[in-house]
Amino acid sequence: MQGEFEFSAWVPALPEIFLALASMALLVAGAFIGNKGTRVVCYAALWSIAVTALILIGRDWGRSLVPGGMFVMDSFAGLTKLMILAGLFAVVAMSIRYLHQEQINRFEFPVLVMFAGLGMMLMVSANDMLSLYVALELQSLALYVLAAFHRDTAYSAEAGIKYFVLGAISSGMLLFGISLIYGFAGSTNFDMIAHRLEDMEAIRLPILVGLVFVLVGLAFKISAVPFHMWTPDVYQGAPTAVTTLFALVPKVAAMALLIRVLFGPFAAMAPDWGQIVTLLAVASMIVGAFAALGQENIKRLMAFSSISHMGYALIGVIVADEGGVGSVMLYLLIYMVMTAGVFAVILSMRRDNLAVESIGDLAGLARTRPFVAFAMAALLFSMAGVPPLAGFFGKFFIFVEAVDAGYYVLAVLGVLTSVVAAYYYLRIVKVMFFDESAEPFDPNKSLSGRAVLFVAALFVLTFIAWPQPVISIAYDASKALFIQ
Repeated sequence: MQGEFEFSAWVPALPEIFLALASMALLVAGAFIGNKGTRVVCYAALWSIAVTALILIGRDWGRSLVPGGMFVMDSFAGLTKLMILAGLFAVVAMSIRYLHQEQINRFEFPVLVMFAGLGMMLMVSANDMLSLYVALELQSLALYVLAAFHRDTAYSAEAGIKYFVLGAISSGMLLFGISLIYGFAGSTNFDMIAHRLEDMEAIRLPILVGLVFVLVGLAFKISAVPFHMWTPDVYQGAPTAVTTLFALVPKVAAMALLIRVLFGPFAAMAPDWGQIVTLLAVASMIVGAFAALGQENIKRLMAFSSISHMGYALIGVIVADEGGVGSVMLYLLIYMVMTAGVFAVILSMRRDNLAVESIGDLAGLARTRPFVAFAMAALLFSMAGVPPLAGFFGKFFIFVEAVDAGYYVLAVLGVLTSVVAAYYYLRIVKVMFFDESAEPFDPNKSLSGRAVLFVAALFVLTFIAWPQPVISIAYDASKALFIQ
C-alpha cells in the first residue's frame, strides 16, 4: 500500500536510529538526575556508542538506500562511521575525569558529543543536498555549544563565538551553493544531479559556480586554508576535552562528506573541481607547516598540524580515482590514532590541579614520566612521517598515488612541507628529552587516557609488522564510490 511504513526499508539507518534514541533518552535522564549524575550519563553514553558500533558491524555494508533516496549505506560509509564511533568513544572516555577536574561536570557534555556524532554519521551517508545540510547543521550546532562549554572562562566563550559566527557564514555559503545547484540541475538528489551533468553539458558552468560555494562550506569544516582562521583560536580556547573532539572526529567526517560529494554527483566535473582542491591542498600544506613554527601553546600547534594533515589528505582527493580515495581513508585512520594519543598526553598535562598548555611545560618529561615521553615521541615522529612508523606509510601512499597520477609537483611539495613540519614535532621531543626538568605534572589517574596512549603508541610502532589488513580495509572501502 502506498505510504505504508516498512521497518525493513529503514534497516540501513538502524545505527543512526539507535544513536538518536539513546541520545534523547540520556538527555531526558540527565534532566531528571541533574549534574550529579554526569558520570553515570557518560558511562551510559559509552555503552550507547559501543552498541551503535556493534549494530553497524553487524549490518551488511553493501550499497542500499532508505525510502526517498536521501540516505545511502555502503562500505565507504561503514568504515567512516566506525572511525567516527571509535573517536567519540575515546573522547567521552578521556573526558570523564577532565570534566570533574575543570569543574564543568555537566551531563550535557556526553549528550552533545552523541548528537554531534549522530550528525557526522548522517553526513557520510548523505545522498541528497538537503540531508547533507541538515546533518551538517546537526553536527555544527552541537559543536558550537561544546566550544563554549567552559562558560566561566573568557577563552571558551570567545572560542564559541568565533566558531559560531564563522560557521554561520560558511553555512550560508553552503546553502547558497546548494540553491544554485538545485536551480540549474532541477534536483537535490546526488544520483539525479550526476545524471543531469552527464546529459546536459550546458549546465556544467553554472553548476560549477554553485559547487564552489559548497566547497567553501566543506573546506571550513576540514580547516583547509584559507578557511582555517577559526581553528587555532577555537583549539586553544575550547576546553581540552572539546579540542580533542575537534581534532579527532569532525574533520574525518567532513573529509568523507567532501569525498562523497565530489565523487558522487560531481564525478564528471573532476577536472574542474580538481583545480580548486589543488589550491586548497597547496595552501593548507604551506600554511600548516610554516605557521606552526612559532607556536608556544601545544593546542595551537596541533591546530596548525591538523591543517597541514588535511592538506596532505586533499592530495589523494585530487588524484580522483579509487587508489587516491583509498590512500585518503588510510591516512585519516592513521591520523585519528596518532591524534588521539597526543591529546591523551595533553589532557594529562596538569600541575597543582591546573591545566597547562605550554610546550615548555613538557621539559624533562623523559625523566619524570619516561613511558609517557617515549610514547609521545613515537607519536610525534609518526606525525612527522619518519619511517618505519605508521605516519610514514600514511604519507607514502598519498604521495605514491599522486606520482602515479602525474602530480609530481604536489608530491614534491608534500615532502618538502613534511620536512618543515618535522621541525616543530622534533622540537617537542627535544624539550621532553634534553631540556632542564620542569616541575613534575600531577599524577595521571585517568585509566582511559593511559589506555588510549598505549594503544596509539603500539599502533604506530607495530604498524609495519602487519600493515596489509588496515591497508586493505581502507582501499576496499573506497571501491564503493566507483561502483557503477
